[in-house]
Amino acid sequence: MSGRPLIGISTYAEPGVRWGVWQLDAALLPAGYPRLVQRAGGLAVMLPPDAPEHAQAAVARLDGLVVAGGPDVEPVRYGAEPDPRTGPPARARDAWELALIRAALDRRVPLLGICRGMQLLNVALGGTLVQHIDGHAEVPGTFGRHPVKPVPGTRYADAVPEETSVPTYHHQAVDRLGTGLIPSAYAEDGTVEAVERPDGHWVVGVQWHPEMGEDLRVVRALLTAAGG
Repeated sequence: MSGRPLIGISTYAEPGVRWGVWQLDAALLPAGYPRLVQRAGGLAVMLPPDAPEHAQAAVARLDGLVVAGGPDVEPVRYGAEPDPRTGPPARARDAWELALIRAALDRRVPLLGICRGMQLLNVALGGTLVQHIDGHAEVPGTFGRHPVKPVPGTRYADAVPEETSVPTYHHQAVDRLGTGLIPSAYAEDGTVEAVERPDGHWVVGVQWHPEMGEDLRVVRALLTAAGG
């Protein structure tokens, strides 16, 4: 492959979004996500929710995939009853993104899950989630920061070998790891902050929001795996 890798990024689907004189349903994405890919040297394309059966064809045209952050994964997806603090489901997005993840795994397309995307990766591989933790989303609508320590010998540690302070906003976390995943970074309280597959396929999930920071190393590692 030559040129800039083509990286698909999943999106929100929201009703009644307002801009200018318009208020319409919209497929949208915080600008930090495409900017992150662009700053790291890739071409970013948005992948709004679609019928799951189209995921294989979509992923076949990509060099890499980013599953973005967003609402809580519906607990039925991992066999749990909803906690009162779990947010409302985004069923169309859950179905589409799970299909994208499975297509990327089938086709060995490099994959990065961010926050919800990491959680959905874990669920896609049979893992479960803790539906509420404290201390990782202190002020509604405001990103906090906390340190994350890499696990030596992992793909994440190869990209970011030192402990770093990361932008964070989440109230759920990985519980039982999905099949084939290993933890590759932890927060000080023991929360799993990154996961990956240790085989030759580049698959990484991070619980924080690199699109809200300046550190491009994880996304550059994705682009390298994607042929950039």
